[in-house]
Amino acid sequence: MARIKLHIPELILDTVTIPVRITDINYGNHLGNDSLVSIVHEARMKWLTNYNYSEMNVEGASLIMGDLAVEFLGESFYGDILSIDIAVGEITRVSFELFYSIQTVRNNKSIIIAKAKTGMICYDYKNRKLMEVPDKFKTFLSGS
Repeated sequence: MARIKLHIPELILDTVTIPVRITDINYGNHLGNDSLVSIVHEARMKWLTNYNYSEMNVEGASLIMGDLAVEFLGESFYGDILSIDIAVGEITRVSFELFYSIQTVRNNKSIIIAKAKTGMICYDYKNRKLMEVPDKFKTFLSGS
């Protein structure tokens, strides 16, 4: 079976930190896959909020997630502080890719927990249709 291999773009837009909560731990006594997806969502929200955006308003557009890929690389445990680098990939007329590199430091060593990618689509909820990525947000995504 071929495994997903994600490559994080070089330009990191931001880094956010999120602690692993006890409710994130599964029966294997490590971070559950469902909780990792929630942490990716929280990271995206923190990143947007850091720049006065939200998933309901990026220069007039709302965001919906069109796809998600996760590459699990290591275990994470209760008490870990996850550092999540966020980078942007391809930008199209109505969508863009966000990449997440999720790591922690344990025993003075950086450990990569996972990599993820979300395909984000710009959407107009009022008119229930796709909309173009706003030009000002495209500039923001390019790191300018």
